[in-house]
Amino acid sequence: MEKIKFYNLKFILHACIASFGAYFCMYAFRKPFSVATFENLSVFNIDYKIILIIAQVLGYTLSKFFGIKIISELKTGKRAFYLIGLILLAEVALLFFAILPRPYNVISLFFNGLPLGMIWGIVFSYLEGRKFTEILGVALCSSFIVSSGIVKSIGLYLMNTWEISRFWMPAATGALFIVPLLFFAWLLEKLPGTTEEDKRMRSVRVPMSSKDRKHLLFSFFIPIIGIVVFYTILTAFRDFRDNFARELWDSIGYQGDISVYTTSETIIAIVVLLILGSTFYIKNNAKALYIYHLLILTGILCIGVSTLLFQLEILNPFIWMVICGFGLYICYVPFNCLFFDRFIAAFKVRGNAGFLIYIADSFGYLGSISALLYKNFGQANLTWLDFFIYGAYAVTVLGIFCILGSLLYFKNAYQTRLETIQTELHYEKI
Repeated sequence: MEKIKFYNLKFILHACIASFGAYFCMYAFRKPFSVATFENLSVFNIDYKIILIIAQVLGYTLSKFFGIKIISELKTGKRAFYLIGLILLAEVALLFFAILPRPYNVISLFFNGLPLGMIWGIVFSYLEGRKFTEILGVALCSSFIVSSGIVKSIGLYLMNTWEISRFWMPAATGALFIVPLLFFAWLLEKLPGTTEEDKRMRSVRVPMSSKDRKHLLFSFFIPIIGIVVFYTILTAFRDFRDNFARELWDSIGYQGDISVYTTSETIIAIVVLLILGSTFYIKNNAKALYIYHLLILTGILCIGVSTLLFQLEILNPFIWMVICGFGLYICYVPFNCLFFDRFIAAFKVRGNAGFLIYIADSFGYLGSISALLYKNFGQANLTWLDFFIYGAYAVTVLGIFCILGSLLYFKNAYQTRLETIQTELHYEKI
């Protein structure tokens, strides 16, 4: 097992702190509003909180579709400008959310989500294609697991202690993170570029042309479709758990507990980080890709089995939420960076992981919107908790089918690639 040399530790620490901090700050501009409750408020017969979330996710989803092109073509010199500028635009939108009267302030949440969908691709572009991408990527991913709970705790604290209204609270929370954002963006810019060893181990990452994108999609159309279908329902499930965390925790007996959001998500983040970070030691990219499939299958089973045990009253509610969250994020995190990074390296694809990440994300957030609309119009009488439980079973059934299919396809495709290379070498010798 390869040891991480001392001179690399400085780089790893620098990159982890910079990326974790930058994306953590982004969440302060996106998620705090969801900790507020808006009982007995509605717009066009839609629950007010649901329509706020839909408005933001619509903007976020549109941003993901733009990102398929923009992030895949992103050049290094413009990254910091985009990172800071887009987040500041999101803060301006939160100010309008506080100023504009209801229901016109709903549109502000759309313009809040619109710039924020680009941030993940910008931050990950500093990390992909490196020898240590697993470690760096997991640190980055742990930020959205931890940050969501922490910024909600901060938002709840501002409302309860500083008596800031539920409409001003999101902008106030974001304002607290502007200076830290500037600092972490500066740290990202100070990261060195990829080394020759990085390029040899993980392949060169380059901006993609339209021709490059089409070639990749046509070459791996079947597994990409399967992954996108699973990721769509997974994202809907993850977003529902995140956006309605307060309602879910309240329904299982944790009313008014500010710390439960941070405590539960921190436990999940640490376990997920340790497991996925350890895949750094797998040098063979194809083997790592297989391992990710197996980890995702494990996460799927955790979601389904823990939910069943909770319903049978065998599992404590807090433990159920933690195990279910672990299963969710052990599935969700790889698709946000690690899975596609190893895929690019294993098949020597000309391009970058950002392109595939944004394809999955764009459809994933469409799924999130669809789930919210279905809850409001199709299952209005169903409690938040019951809807979440049914979602857990849907993720389990669909996930097992899609991921097993993906695993078999990639194994066959990689074997075919090896045979082709061996044949070419044979003819070269002749």
